[in-house]
Amino acid sequence: MPDRKIICLAMACLLLQGCSSWWLRKDYSNPLPAGQVALRKITDPARIPDFRRAFNNPHKLVASIDHSLTYFNEHPSSQAYFPYLDVGHSRAVKSLERFKRLLAECSTADEFHRRLVEDFDVYESVGCDDRGTVLFTGYCTPIYEASLTPSIEFKYPLYKLPPDLVKRSDGVVLGRKTAAGDIVPYYTRLQIEQGERLKGLELVYLRDRLEAFLVHVQGSALLRLRDGKMMEVGYAGKNGRSYSSLGRMLGDDRKIHRDRVSLTTIKEYFRANPQDLDTYLPRNESYIFFRETQGGPFGSLGRQVTAYCSIATDKNKDPSMSETAEIYPRGCLAFVETKLPSIARSDGRVEKRPYSGFALDQDTGGAIRSAGRCDIYLGTGRVAELLAGHTVAEGRLYYLFIKRELIQREL
Repeated sequence: MPDRKIICLAMACLLLQGCSSWWLRKDYSNPLPAGQVALRKITDPARIPDFRRAFNNPHKLVASIDHSLTYFNEHPSSQAYFPYLDVGHSRAVKSLERFKRLLAECSTADEFHRRLVEDFDVYESVGCDDRGTVLFTGYCTPIYEASLTPSIEFKYPLYKLPPDLVKRSDGVVLGRKTAAGDIVPYYTRLQIEQGERLKGLELVYLRDRLEAFLVHVQGSALLRLRDGKMMEVGYAGKNGRSYSSLGRMLGDDRKIHRDRVSLTTIKEYFRANPQDLDTYLPRNESYIFFRETQGGPFGSLGRQVTAYCSIATDKNKDPSMSETAEIYPRGCLAFVETKLPSIARSDGRVEKRPYSGFALDQDTGGAIRSAGRCDIYLGTGRVAELLAGHTVAEGRLYYLFIKRELIQREL
């Protein structure tokens, strides 16, 4: 199967948004102890969250469930990632089918919560601190102006996947294959941008260097071409180099006060200091390659992601465990408790409000590492980009799986 993985880096990881710098001092990417995954089963009923708060969630949850079910049912390779703890592939599928049925059958929030508790085991994330603390950020699909041909106005290319990039079967980048057949680390962002190493692989050109960088951060984009047509681009691969946060760099260097770092202030800073793009952008050595897509954006399952109903988590495997063990279980049903931004109707301000909702784990992120990080997909366009740029809050993350005894009774 072709590599359809998409790197959905958190906009907040790039920007370090911020009403305050409290979270800059905590390491949410603490690695898990050897042999441990991110989830543990809740045995104390008092620790089960209140699912009633998500009963009237208006977002397109059923469509997102169907995307995961299609992945599980049509891709035999999905079986390779199970068992996860005591959850096998069949149990993961039956969990989604049962939850979808409950959505249709339950008429009140109380009934919804009761039946979930009766039918499902709930697992909680250990978070970054073994106490369940998870940092939630947001990502989106921005819309930018672009051209299929270079010009003085449009001169910042997005590149196709280079043929000398070598990956393992699971998509992990090994490096670049030289003419002599050796495998060496792939070129850095600076090496790619300064030379003509990828000449002939240009997919499309953007007019703004920072916007081209942001497409790398989001992993996908909608591009408005010169003739008015829309072009959709998505992730095709990466160079395997480490990711560094642009916002953190600017905050650390006191170019922007840490309490004021946001997408708006970053754009304002570089408009006033365009020469500093040469200093800061190359420090993020990670580089993304793109392909033209349709019907996306797509997550790491190769299925479409859905606003507010798709999340990105770490899927890296722990080498100390079996080859099937990942940090979080792909494609499965999750429950999020955090704060998300919304635009106030009265004055258009962005304000944060408590949020509880279900989502499917359908994506990965280059900056989303270990058990303490989760990225929520927020949609397409300017509003989604604005909200993603203000999404940063601690919270709790849970996963639900149908009880094994319930499956056995139905056999």
